[in-house]
Amino acid sequence: MEDHPPARRRCRTSPFTSPRISRRAWCAQVFAGLAGGWAQGAEPRRVRLLLRSGWQDVNIGDIAHTPGLLALLEGHWPECVPTVWTSTGMRADVAAMIQRRFPHVTIVRGSLKDPAVRAAAESAEVLLHGSGPSLVAPRDVAAWVDTIGRPFGVYGITYGGDLVQRDLLSRAAFVFFRDSVSLARAQRVGIRAPVLEWAPDAAFAMDIRDSAAADAWLQRHGLEPGKFAGCIPRYRFTPCWQIRNSTSFDPARHRRNEEMVESDHVPLRDAIVRVVRELKLRVAVAPEDVTQVELGRRVLLKRLPPDVQPRVVGRARFWLPDEAVAEYTRNAGLFGLEMHSPILCIGHGVPAIAGRFAEQTSQDWMWEDIGLEDWLFDFDDPDARARFPDVVVCMLAEPERSRQRAAEARERVRARRAQTLAAIRAWKNSSVGPHAHTSERGPI
Repeated sequence: MEDHPPARRRCRTSPFTSPRISRRAWCAQVFAGLAGGWAQGAEPRRVRLLLRSGWQDVNIGDIAHTPGLLALLEGHWPECVPTVWTSTGMRADVAAMIQRRFPHVTIVRGSLKDPAVRAAAESAEVLLHGSGPSLVAPRDVAAWVDTIGRPFGVYGITYGGDLVQRDLLSRAAFVFFRDSVSLARAQRVGIRAPVLEWAPDAAFAMDIRDSAAADAWLQRHGLEPGKFAGCIPRYRFTPCWQIRNSTSFDPARHRRNEEMVESDHVPLRDAIVRVVRELKLRVAVAPEDVTQVELGRRVLLKRLPPDVQPRVVGRARFWLPDEAVAEYTRNAGLFGLEMHSPILCIGHGVPAIAGRFAEQTSQDWMWEDIGLEDWLFDFDDPDARARFPDVVVCMLAEPERSRQRAAEARERVRARRAQTLAAIRAWKNSSVGPHAHTSERGPI
């Protein structure tokens, strides 16, 4: 289990406000290398970057990391020329979705032993490991260090305290963690990268929408924009043995899933019933990973009272994040037990409430980091589970206030990622890189 701090505990590190260097001095130092080019009106030198991302394509969050980070690079580092280095099994429809939005981005697959990957690595000046539940590709990063020997950085990961990864992360030029719990843990175990900081998960920036597919589905089920809410179920452990033939059945995890599946979803069912009866809204049950299509049917749709069932619909198939974003932006709000659907919602100013378990990583604590701590619920706490339906109803009953809160959280995310990408850009384009300092202030 994770060694989480008490609720509302924040990290206390930021290089932007330091007792050892003033904000003005730091900014002057970091951007000194860019000033000359800007003053002359010259375009900054093109920088070739290899983005290691694309961990799996059975979860819309893992898919969304890649286009989200590409959007950040496009918006905040325009002279960067990225190539995506992905895992071998990326589906054709996922690659097509990414390349419709980023037609000039090349995608290579495999390891450094594969010719296309090796050629991309040889031409790249820096490797960037994208957002994920950990340092997902440590072997590839280590191979880059040993074979290519050029700098690498990490953007938006969770860190669980792995001591082997500690040594590799200490060799990075910068490491940005996506939650303050991970940052505090990294500091505690002694990761020594020059920059250890907090940055939002890249999926917040996912901006691809398949509006045609979303609208067709909504029309087919009679769902009107703003008049329905979204709901996401989840097992304690993702039953990967249902997804991949290479993954063995895990009896201990299966027992834990079945032990907790009812109590975990009672608050969701109660919330659905109240949303339908009290607020006269409809509800769309959606999957964040492929196993949740059947899970939602089993523990939510089939267990609702007869008067509520006709007002609730579920998807019959898994979907991609472009269709999910298009639907979520038409929601009145979303609630459930996953994290990346709420991330996609907040990234577009849509209210979202998340529940978490001890079995999950500390990624959920990013809700505290962006000011939404009262929209995060610990489902291991009976009192929190009992309060969950009340807060869902309150969020949906006050749409203007809830949208304002979501917009404020989105702006915190945008401001922070602009700072972090500016620092990375300045590090690469100047002889002076960003430096880590200690502060008494929490994450921005």
